[in-house]
Amino acid sequence: MRIWAATAVLASSWLISGVICSEPINATSVVVENVISSPVPTNTKQITVSKAEFGLKRVDSKGNVTILQTTRVPLQEGNAYGWRIKLKDYQGEVKWREVLRLPKPPETWGTDRGEDFSMSPDGMTSVTRRTQSAPEGVIENFWTITPGDPVGKHRIEVYINDRLIGTFEFEIIPVK
Repeated sequence: MRIWAATAVLASSWLISGVICSEPINATSVVVENVISSPVPTNTKQITVSKAEFGLKRVDSKGNVTILQTTRVPLQEGNAYGWRIKLKDYQGEVKWREVLRLPKPPETWGTDRGEDFSMSPDGMTSVTRRTQSAPEGVIENFWTITPGDPVGKHRIEVYINDRLIGTFEFEIIPVK
């Protein structure tokens, strides 16, 4: 009984100080949740990915967006490429972060949605943060090829709550 009481006291102090993350991950967290009488925050649900895809963005005549899956993106002005991630059993808003790494700096960087956007001092990495409504658990982001974009190997990492949920490696290739 002393071990259980000590565990509950220690775990409670960790919760108060923020040492235990918001996602229950072990038996100690479960015991503490049963001991503490305050409600558990709704954002503690583990977010899992049911599907992740990357490729060229295609829009049909009705405005429906599909992704032509590929890891080779032709360097052709106007081509749009990106990712779509389906979250399992999730609805509501999602705060995500995307890290895009390029082989060398492009001539220009920019976004057209006014989101939280920053880039590294060397100009080869950008970070985009967005809060996106995901009524069916789908989040996505696309980039459009513009003059001065570099050819070569690129990498996109997508995070939710600082947890990596998707990595996409691809190559921008010259058009012959």
